[in-house]
Amino acid sequence: MTDAKDSPQPTHFNNTTSWFRTAAPYIHAHRGATFVISLDGETVGSDHIDTIIHDLALLNSLGIRLVIAFGARPQIEQACQHNNINVNYHQGLRVTDLASLEIAKTTIGKIRLELEAKLSFSLPHTPMAEAQIRCSSGNFVTAKPLGIREGVDFGHTGEVRKIDVKAIEQQLALDNIVLLPSLGYSPTGEIFNLSAEAVATASAIALKADKLILIGPAYPDLPKEMSLAQAEDSIDLHNNPTLTAAITACQEGVKRAHLLDRQQDDALLQELFSRDGAGTMISATTYDTIRIAQIQDIAGILDLIQPLEQQGILVKRSREDLELHIHRFVVIERDGTIIACAALHLYPESHVGELACLAVSDQYRGQSKGEQLLTAIEVQARKHKLKTLYVLTTQTAHWFLEQGFTSAEIADLPIEKQTLYNYQRNSKVFKKALP
Repeated sequence: MTDAKDSPQPTHFNNTTSWFRTAAPYIHAHRGATFVISLDGETVGSDHIDTIIHDLALLNSLGIRLVIAFGARPQIEQACQHNNINVNYHQGLRVTDLASLEIAKTTIGKIRLELEAKLSFSLPHTPMAEAQIRCSSGNFVTAKPLGIREGVDFGHTGEVRKIDVKAIEQQLALDNIVLLPSLGYSPTGEIFNLSAEAVATASAIALKADKLILIGPAYPDLPKEMSLAQAEDSIDLHNNPTLTAAITACQEGVKRAHLLDRQQDDALLQELFSRDGAGTMISATTYDTIRIAQIQDIAGILDLIQPLEQQGILVKRSREDLELHIHRFVVIERDGTIIACAALHLYPESHVGELACLAVSDQYRGQSKGEQLLTAIEVQARKHKLKTLYVLTTQTAHWFLEQGFTSAEIADLPIEKQTLYNYQRNSKVFKKALP
């Protein structure tokens, strides 16, 4: 038998440790955060629900406070049909008469018990081993009748009136997962049938949740990221309750909402613990931050530019040079990682500037990051009242021409730059007037 230290490592070990190192910043950032997660009825009844439950257990173990709103539309529909009860919808909502309300209460109660059972699973050699998760549910949602719309009486279909934030916070403080069924209660003791998306949205807003995560159908036509404004513009094209819920939550103060495909086993973990996620994220604030570089950004800038320096695309710069001129750099930061950078060298006496060291991470090429950096550099140049922006390049001439630059000569450069021109690199010179 070989000594343990000489034994070959499992083939997946490096991938696992790499994942943890990549995920570490997100693990730290999410600890103590409140996530409201919506599971529609199709998700609850899908073959993927066990995997989703395992992932929820992992989130709970990482110190994330979870509120889970769940739906039961297809299950109620099936039970109504089985009992020869008519199923009617109007404006996408169920018309709930007394008979279908009884079906809804029974069906939703059964699903709640099944979810609690799944969250209680903790046998050895399973993803839930030693999880010891506690669930809490109750009359946390106050509802009111939807009433009559377009002449249709919705009966016992309701809408959320109030979320008992104090009661839910008390349960979350005990590390309990809060389950919110798609039912609400009125002060007069009535029960109303609600949509899971509505319960999740109202809860996320009331709790000032860090995220609203809606797990349901796939929306392949939606981009990975959308600002709130972009999502609002697309509502006519992709009109659905899931997207509407996400938009409403962001409009009312939830920073980020996520739409995930129930069919993708790893969607929840990918979305939360990787830089680019797995679904569609709608952000009330800008996802990428464009700003002036700081001294702590040097390592990230070096990671970007060193591969390009080795290829001869960029001129080599030392760490000391970066430290000395860090204030000249503009960076794009995404979740703590520098994904693009550029520098502006000033020649104030000539009223010109030089765009230098433009670099974008391989992962983000083709996503207009270069254009965003150029715009930011031009803004800085105008602040210094510069009239012209120059750039020297060996391999990206066409890109600069597409951005409005025109060919120039070495003699057009400021005298200080002419004396530093490297004839061995034979860089082409381009310029752009700054209005």
